[in-house]
Amino acid sequence: MDNALAKGWELMESGDVQGAMRELRLRAADIPPAEIAPLVERVARLADMPDLAEASAALIAAPDQAQQLYEYGYECVEYGASFLAVPALSAALALVPDARSVLVELASALEREERYGDAFDILRAHEPTLQDWPERYLLAFNALMTGDLEVAAPLAAAVPEPVRDDQAWLPIFARLQRIFARAAQVRPADNRDLRGWHYVLNGTLLTTLSPYGFDSGMTGRYAFFQESLGHCLFSLRRLKTILEAANLRPTTISLLADRSSQILGLAAAQVLDLPAAPYAPGRPDTLIVGYDLNEVDEQLLAKLSSRTNGEVLYEHASCWTSQPSVSADVCAMLVQSCVSPWGVRLRQTQDGPMERIPADDRPVEKVAAEIVAADPDLEDGDGETPPDPDETLATFAARLARHWPAGPRESAGSPGPVRSSRFT
Repeated sequence: MDNALAKGWELMESGDVQGAMRELRLRAADIPPAEIAPLVERVARLADMPDLAEASAALIAAPDQAQQLYEYGYECVEYGASFLAVPALSAALALVPDARSVLVELASALEREERYGDAFDILRAHEPTLQDWPERYLLAFNALMTGDLEVAAPLAAAVPEPVRDDQAWLPIFARLQRIFARAAQVRPADNRDLRGWHYVLNGTLLTTLSPYGFDSGMTGRYAFFQESLGHCLFSLRRLKTILEAANLRPTTISLLADRSSQILGLAAAQVLDLPAAPYAPGRPDTLIVGYDLNEVDEQLLAKLSSRTNGEVLYEHASCWTSQPSVSADVCAMLVQSCVSPWGVRLRQTQDGPMERIPADDRPVEKVAAEIVAADPDLEDGDGETPPDPDETLATFAARLARHWPAGPRESAGSPGPVRSSRFT
């Protein structure tokens, strides 16, 4: 038995189902799907995933049948295990090269694994027989996500508006058009241009690049970050720079309901010298302040997906590995895991071990006042990140003043062409 597979069984038997799946992720491409399927079936039954368990059992019984490989791959995608789906769907496509459903599912699985170049190559190899929806759309979108606009733009232009039976794809078609319209406004310099690509894909203006590890795998994003009060103030001042450069003049601050958003929103009200009030849908000319939109109720997010005249949505710490369903108009930083200055924190003791600092549960007004009184601070970092002064940010925002913010607030759901290292 393969060592990774044996380790997976060991972890699963000990009750560590997530550990077993992490072990499989590392080697899934090297182990035949039928050999992994017994472990996947066991995990699926323990995790109450009956459809995946049944598909795994069927693959065990018929390991070389395209239908069983396809159904197993399909269920792996449905349950968020695209890394298991890719080998199975690849094997199925090798058996039935003209199977449209297998091709589409494989391209989708590769896309979910952020293997955009591989998805593009597979679709390109079948280009003469591709149908418009969704195959030609997938070809254009995956070309875009590799960062090659020269290839992607003509492919996207050739994707026709969906008609008749394809009309369910109309929202996706409209989103593709908006993405390429933004690409025409701001052409990213390369696949390290995080601010440019984040705007193109999400319509969001990123204010700050991480000062750590730019050339060592992070490319402007944070992994784990314990934020300071001074960094909060620095970010709010960068937000003010953007509003002024883009000639956006909110008249109020709208506060979201969670504690972190309340604190940051009250601080923003002082920094921008504006009155603050609880968020209410339909209020014009307001700046809505959120700390982390993944902490916001889904019903409220649905309301934030469309905009009122003059409304600007600000998200402070945006999770780039699990993007919220709504993209803000401005975000301060892209971070995998962020600890707010008032959250439960870790601190190294004089003796060496780490200790947990309890959350700051003082009234939100007191914590907000401390943000405003702090020294604005962006740490010097390691010197790898390119210089990004206020003037650079202001110039970028001013270029967009005629176009942004506009349209629905839709998230691309992916980091796109700019790659960053992450915790697994």
